[in-house]
Amino acid sequence: MAQKIALVGIGKIARDQHLPAIFANPDWSLEAVVSRNAGVEGFDHYNTLDDLLKDRADIDTISLAIPPQPRFAYTATALKAGKNVMLEKPPGQSLAECFALEDMAKQNGVSIFATWHSRYADCVPDLKAWLSERTLRQLRITWKEDVRRWHPGQEWIWEPGGMGVFDPGINALSILTEILPFPVHLSQASLLFPENRATPIAANLSFDNPVSADMTAEFDWRQEGPQSWDIDIETDQGSARLSLGGEKLEIDGKVVKQGTNNEYANLYARMAELVRGGQSDMDLSPMIHVCDAFSLGRRLETAPFEF
Repeated sequence: MAQKIALVGIGKIARDQHLPAIFANPDWSLEAVVSRNAGVEGFDHYNTLDDLLKDRADIDTISLAIPPQPRFAYTATALKAGKNVMLEKPPGQSLAECFALEDMAKQNGVSIFATWHSRYADCVPDLKAWLSERTLRQLRITWKEDVRRWHPGQEWIWEPGGMGVFDPGINALSILTEILPFPVHLSQASLLFPENRATPIAANLSFDNPVSADMTAEFDWRQEGPQSWDIDIETDQGSARLSLGGEKLEIDGKVVKQGTNNEYANLYARMAELVRGGQSDMDLSPMIHVCDAFSLGRRLETAPFEF
């Protein structure tokens, strides 16, 4: 029997990814949506999460596709009402919030899932398996996209808790922490802030690691033309390139796999599995690197940014 789910937040990511993934998965039955500004034709609509919880006690799972700043309050309300919760990335605006939510889920006997959609791209497991049999020598992340294209007019990303360029950059870090056979930590960073914004528009990171590999990441939100979501790897036994955010894998210059955009479909399949098993998944390793970047990073200023 399909599990009843409600989607909170009906913005671009909800319409582009969440709704199609829910509709395509027989494990889920969309019952209602929550949004102050938009609805989905044919489904119950509520302006607030409290209204939904009062009226639809039969719904067991809440998926939150809202900005990180209000997410703690929404999640806490749902967990205390005994609902399973699926969190769009990043799972919160601070690590302390996320730890508190994980404890809250345990106390209420429900599942919570901190989703990292890029980890669920088709070629990520293949790269992880390939790298597990080799010694890493060099890793370069190049994650550059156009904020005006992907986040048009979304002012929340420039506010504290919005993370700026780390909103997409954390996708790369989620892949990094998935494919590596060992933990790494940030050694230095530089963060470029528009003079009129509270979060960075670009960042350069370096990582310390147990095999002394050269590991760096470059994030930029000012990329025009083709978008870059690439991870280039050199090992003692050849090279690999993961591109298109994880949909394409090349080994030694040859394409070995070309996937499709299945990330959110895979996320909802994983959430169904967690709920059935009464389990949670709150891996916060990508977010730790972001928090370390804000802690260790040298702040630099650049020209003002306007949409």
